Amino acid sequence: MAQIKNEAAYRAAMHRIDELLPLVNDHTPEDDPNYLELDMISDLVEEYEDIHYPISKPSLIDIIKLRLYEMGITQSKLAEILGLSNARVSEILNGKSEPSLKIGRELSRKLNIDPAVVLGV
Repeated sequence: MAQIKNEAAYRAAMHRIDELLPLVNDHTPEDDPNYLELDMISDLVEEYEDIHYPISKPSLIDIIKLRLYEMGITQSKLAEILGLSNARVSEILNGKSEPSLKIGRELSRKLNIDPAVVLGV
């Protein structure tokens, strides 16, 4: 199968996807030419983006900050929830220190973060 080899071809593929999207929906038959073309171009775009625009895994700090935002919890409230000082929570959230296993366990429980994410596995 062909590949997208440069940014101009990538932009053209993205433009074609924009044209095809209104023509294809959940009820479009899989043998429809527009469906087939959209499927093929989407695969090519995905391959190109994986190489040229990789998305890395978020850090534990990013995940904690997201959960705080989602839950409407401030850094001070997190310190209170974890039984830590504001300074200690600040060190963790600024990447100046790693949470201990005990703190990691509490982060997992209190913020509902998968333990594997907290452990970095």
